[in-house]
Parts: sequence; structure tokens; C-alpha cells
Amino acid sequence: MIAGFELLDSGTIYLDGKDISNIPPNRRDIGMVFQSYALFPNMSVSDNIAFGLKMRKTPKAEIKQRVSEVLEMVRLEDTAKRFPHQLSGGQQQRIALARALAVRPRVLLLDEPLSALDAEVRVALRAEIRRIQTEMAITTVYVTHDQEEALSISDRVVVMSKGNIEQVGAPEEIYRSPKTRFVATFIGTANQFHGVASDGNCVACDNIRLQTGDLKEFSLGQKVLVLVRPENIRVETEKPLEQNDNVIPGKVETITFHGAVTRLGVNIGSQRVSADITVANAASVVLNQNIWLAFSAQTCQVMAE
Repeated sequence: MIAGFELLDSGTIYLDGKDISNIPPNRRDIGMVFQSYALFPNMSVSDNIAFGLKMRKTPKAEIKQRVSEVLEMVRLEDTAKRFPHQLSGGQQQRIALARALAVRPRVLLLDEPLSALDAEVRVALRAEIRRIQTEMAITTVYVTHDQEEALSISDRVVVMSKGNIEQVGAPEEIYRSPKTRFVATFIGTANQFHGVASDGNCVACDNIRLQTGDLKEFSLGQKVLVLVRPENIRVETEKPLEQNDNVIPGKVETITFHGAVTRLGVNIGSQRVSADITVANAASVVLNQNIWLAFSAQTCQVMAE
């Protein structure tokens, strides 16, 4: 709808304060990069990039200069005479990006541009997209289902579910302070403890009583959900002496290597809890070991069920 390919059922789209809802796509000055590249197979790389400029009847000398500029920007200067089938998936997506940038759009739209690429290329290319977007200072709307991608590439994130906006905010805000259960579980991993608000800023769960932050917005006995991120949980092989923390005994059921951290799946009787430890500490933990999980009240986020 922003690009103009779909008609609005209701509402209005503004660009720089101007209503563009009924302006045809070719007059909106918006660049689009598709998930499937959508390059013209019968055209060379330079002709693909020049296509939009030719449609605008840009002078030949300027077209040549622009094509050269964007090819340099996406670091594919040596591919100008090749055809799309002679390029890798990552290279094709860079050319699709170069084509969109060549017309110097006011807004750039990227529709899951990296989903068809392998993991290593995806990480490298998202860094490139961020670099180019920052250099050109073009407002960019980027659609992705990859949470890590969304957090790493954006200044502002809109989390949507079933067509509704769940939360809008900076990446750190979305991760640290999710407003809904969907956001908390969709962006990263969050342990969920179901219980009822109790006195003394505590939540009474099935077999445990959790100390949380201020519960004044909840009434006594109200059903609530406590969310705790795995990285906020300390794993101790001996029972901690600290009295201010929540301390829960459990047994290690799974140990999963995640590179920089190792994730433990810990059975605490009523449920399984995920906790992250560093690789250096992972050697001291083995399967079926009895351990203690500790986390402070400040790391607990409480929301209504």
C-alpha cells in the first residue's frame, strides 16, 4: 500500500505531510526491493539498475554516473556487464538494492530482502544495508520475521500480530520493556511464570513465590504473568546466600550451545526454565545436575494475564 501496488480499504498514507494515498506508484518517488529480487533476466546488471532512470528519461551521462555510483556503493563494480543468472543470491539482492537506490527515492521499502539467503550472507548483507541506508539518510521501511535482524538494523521497531500493532519503540525498549505477552515471547526468549498478585510485591505461582517490582497497578488475587529473560538468571551450583533474590532449585535437563552463551533447560518441578551461562562457566554444569537459579526482583516484568 505504501508503494501503491495495493489499494487502501481505509485510512491515509502521508509522505512528508502530503497525502499520497491516490497517487500512482510511478509518481510516489518510492524505491522497492522485493524478497525474490525481481531482476529482469534478459538485462545486464547495469541495464537493470538503469531501468528506473530510463523510465524517468534521465540523460544518458547522468544514468551512467548513477549506475557507477550505486554499483560502488554495493561493492559490485565488476558485475556491470553480467546477467542476473551469473550472480549469487546475495549479489542479486545487492543489485536489486542498487536499482532501488539509483532513482534516489524519498523512501526505500524492503520486503524481507534477506529471507532467501543463507545465514552468513544474511548477516553480512544486513550490515551493508544499514551502512548504505545511514550514508544516504533515506527513510527505510523494512519488513522481516527475523527478530535479531529487526533489532540490529532498526532505529524504530513496529511489532505486529494478526494485522494489529502490538508495540512501537526503539529496539532496546522493545526487548527490555515489552508491553504485551506476544512482544515478550516473539522478540527473544522469555520465561513465563503464571500466578496471582500477592502482598509484599510478590507473585504467588504454583510451587514458588516470586519477589517482583511494584505491583500497585494490580489488585490482590489478580491473575498475572511474570516474565524473566534467560540472560538475567544466574546459575549457581550451591545455594546462594543472598536473601533479596528469587532463588529456585532445579535440575539440568538440556544443555544447548549457542556460541557466546550456553542455554540450560532447567526443570523446577512445575515447568522448565531457560537460563543462559557463558561458555567459560558451562564446563562446570552437566546433565541431571541439581542447581539453583537466582534472579532479582528488578529483572521480573509483570503483566496482566
